[in-house]
Amino acid sequence: MKAAILVQQNSPLVVDEIELPEKLEYGQVLVKIEYSGICGAQINEIDGVKGPDKFLPHLLGHEGSGVVHKIGMGVSTVKEGDKVVLHWREGAGIKSPTPKYRWKDKTVNAGWVTTFNEYAVVSENRVTSIPPDFDLKLAPLFGCAITTAFGVIHNDASMKCGESIVIFGAGGVGSAIAQAAALTSACPIIMVDINDFKLEQSKFFGATATINSLKENVTSQVLNMLPGGGDVVVDTTGIKPVRELAYELTSKEGRTICVGVPRAGEKISIDSFPLHFTKKITGSHGGDALPQYDIPRLIRLQQQGKLPLEKMITHTFPLEQINEAFALLRTGDALRCVIKMKHD
Repeated sequence: MKAAILVQQNSPLVVDEIELPEKLEYGQVLVKIEYSGICGAQINEIDGVKGPDKFLPHLLGHEGSGVVHKIGMGVSTVKEGDKVVLHWREGAGIKSPTPKYRWKDKTVNAGWVTTFNEYAVVSENRVTSIPPDFDLKLAPLFGCAITTAFGVIHNDASMKCGESIVIFGAGGVGSAIAQAAALTSACPIIMVDINDFKLEQSKFFGATATINSLKENVTSQVLNMLPGGGDVVVDTTGIKPVRELAYELTSKEGRTICVGVPRAGEKISIDSFPLHFTKKITGSHGGDALPQYDIPRLIRLQQQGKLPLEKMITHTFPLEQINEAFALLRTGDALRCVIKMKHD
């Protein structure tokens, strides 16, 4: 089978044939991958944002969709033939050992879930069954972007009807957060980014105002609309000055939610005194989503027309062109790119 392998940081992925493990371990599930999403987390891994990678070469990808091909001993939450979402947050079932693949004469490492491969051995608690008629092209969005976004709004921010929100970063997660905020009747929903394409797209997902931070003064624009600052301010970029600005633009009773991953060792400087009173700042870990509960609920919303997910997927690539997909994402002229697997 083919897979995209991270062989060296700050280098393109290598697409080549690799061998599956000889057998499934206890709690493992073999999934025939149909689609994989690409998240900023994989760009961070390639770029070494968290520091040197000790597990090279290894596989990537943490949001995907497919069909269960085979199950290992002990697996009870999915069965052969089930359509599933693959997700990085732990869900129901066993946390299995991580698999090892073979590439030429080398061992290729993998975590509990990978999706940049035509077949993936994943941990049972990283797959959740979905309705048999659900569109597998849309399904990867429930592996990260959508579940994270709704978790940010409902779990991290505990957002209430009518509260205001400012979102830094109009990519896949930022757009999904705008959707979740809109369903919570947030007002206004202010989106901040440096890319006009993404800002324009964000209006479709619920943004009521947009600010291009390369062309406008973000502080004056936000405070003109919200003189006391935002009730909820979310950073999806992980960029130091943006995280600091997000905190500054949060009202004295508001909540700053840091979603984007910062570079290893990079610290922010904030005035902590307001934290002694009612202001709060917190880091998000996937919105504390619970896939086995959240994915079925969110799918029902999508099926009722509440989540316009089709417009979130702006580009589709074959696995052989995955590096081109990453290059496009880096330009900012895409929201979510998906990889379509080709099976013989």
